[in-house]
Order: sequence, then structure tokens, then C-alpha cells
Amino acid sequence: MRHLAASLLATLVACAVEAPAPAPVAPEAPPAPAAPVEAPAASVPVPADIPLPLERESVAVDGHAIAVHAKRPAEPWGVIVLVHGRTWSALPDFDLQVPGARVSLMDNLAAAGLAVYAVDLRGYGSTARDPSGYTNSVQAADDLAHVVQHVRARHSLVAKPAVLGWSLGARIAAIAAQRHRDDIGPLILYGTPCTRVRPVNAKPGPPGPPARAANTEASARSDFITPDALEPGVVDAFVAAALKADPIRADWLDMPVAPDFSALRTPVLAIHGDRDPVVEPACLREQLARIPGGAQTVVLQGFDHAAHLERAAPLFVETVVGFLRKAGGSAPAG
Repeated sequence: MRHLAASLLATLVACAVEAPAPAPVAPEAPPAPAAPVEAPAASVPVPADIPLPLERESVAVDGHAIAVHAKRPAEPWGVIVLVHGRTWSALPDFDLQVPGARVSLMDNLAAAGLAVYAVDLRGYGSTARDPSGYTNSVQAADDLAHVVQHVRARHSLVAKPAVLGWSLGARIAAIAAQRHRDDIGPLILYGTPCTRVRPVNAKPGPPGPPARAANTEASARSDFITPDALEPGVVDAFVAAALKADPIRADWLDMPVAPDFSALRTPVLAIHGDRDPVVEPACLREQLARIPGGAQTVVLQGFDHAAHLERAAPLFVETVVGFLRKAGGSAPAG
């Protein structure tokens, strides 16, 4: 059995900034990674036996209703918006309820004092498909920015809300931060799939009828590749919740679209399990090195793509909370 106090590997990735010059110059190589640091003692509050009630809101974007789920403590010290990945929507990803296991990221972040919001992008969960039948990266990023604006107004925030994106959601969150600098605050990129494809900044047209393929049990189980990192019942609960929320697979137009990391102007944390097959560490380091001001990288030893649903959950939350407290901002004004 792997113990919950997994080792934490932290490294600061320096930015690579290109100074204007008459002739191109070779970029400076990022500094060598810092020595591994031992994980801090767990200090995240344990969620109450009865979680906060799950609330549902709707944000209209060009007449399309975007579903937003929320859990709010009475006096939050900060606010965060969660963005799901490629296959499954917000609730199976972020509010999974398992008897005897504390794996709901919404519950765990709310117990740490954050007001937590989770968005269903177009074609996922409680949000209808776009009239085109497709989801695309730019539209998804713009929808996310509208949700963040709604959340900021709801809490009368002086600072910009934090955003956490998982898997493909990390890419969408980064594109939103690139396109909407005035809206997106501290950014957590979790389990980020890396691509060197040229960024795209226009909405593509649909190539034909969407496939509308059925999601499968095998797909729902596919991220859980470290059995001894799991509490009993988590995988079965995830499969049931995922297939109920998203029986039909969303159709995307532009899966290879990549954010322009050099355009980010907010504190960034990249976090992933060391066994995550979605993350290509060398590519991720290369992209993060382009962020002005650099990025913090945390690797959860012994965990995979679904670390927040595994025994790493308390350490995952502590890492996110520590980053947000250090980054500052997102606290309600009154």
C-alpha cells in the first residue's frame, strides 16, 4: 500500500522571455531543476460528514445556457473555478461521492475555505451542445471566461478568481487566461496534455455531422492505473457517475489546439502524478519555460492522471491551497 504522505517533487521553471532585438538570438536554457522537497505535513481540514449542498446556476453566453455547479462555505477566503477534461463533465470529475472516501474535490476545497464552482462546457453534463453540435477550444475558453466573470460579480471580488483545469480542461483554462487576462486569476494546470501544435485563435467551422458516439465503461475506468493508490469503491462509483452524466461523447473540432504560454500573465502551478500517461514532462517543461515569471511544478509521486480522486487527495488540496494563499487575491471584497 502506498501511504498518503507521498513525496512531493517541486521545481521552479524559469521563464524564457524573448527580448526584442534586430536579429534573433538563441533563447536561454531554463535553470536546472531544484532539489526535491519533502512534502509538508497534511493540514487540510477534513470535510464534514455532511457535505455542503450542491447548488446549480446557469450563465448565458450568446443565448446558450452554461451550467455551473457550486459549493460555498459561509465565509470563504477565496474563490476557484474548476474545468473538466475531454470525456467527462464537472460532477463525476469534481464532486464524486463515495461512502467512506473523501474524494470530492469540491468538498475538499470547500472544507479548506474556498468557494468552489465547476463548469459544464458545451455538450457536457447539464449543458446542451452548441447548435453546431461541436465544442471548440476558443469557444470553450470564452465560455469559461464568462463563468469566471459571473463568479467574480457574485462574490464582489476585487481580485480575479483562480481557475483549475484538469487534462484537456487545463489547456482550455490556459487559453482562457491568454485571451482574457482581465478575468482569470491564479492558474492551476493539472494533468496537462502537452502539444507543440501552433496556437489557433479563430473559431473553425464544423466539417460535417458530429459522431455522437457512446461513452463506455472501459473509458471511464481508463485513468485509474494505480490500484494501490485508490480507496475501495472509487472506480465503480466514478464509472456509474460518469456514464450517467455523459452517456454520449462530446465532439470537438480542434483537439490539437495549444495555448500560447508566453501570453500568460498570472501565477501558474502545474501539478500531475508521476505515473500520469497523459503528461509528457519534457514537453510540459518546454511550454512552462515560456511563461513570463515562470511557473511552479509539483509532481505527486506514486499517483496517476486521477490523483485528486486517489489517496493523494489531501496532499493535492494542500498543494492547491498553499499555491493560492501564496499567489494572493480572489478573496471576497466584503
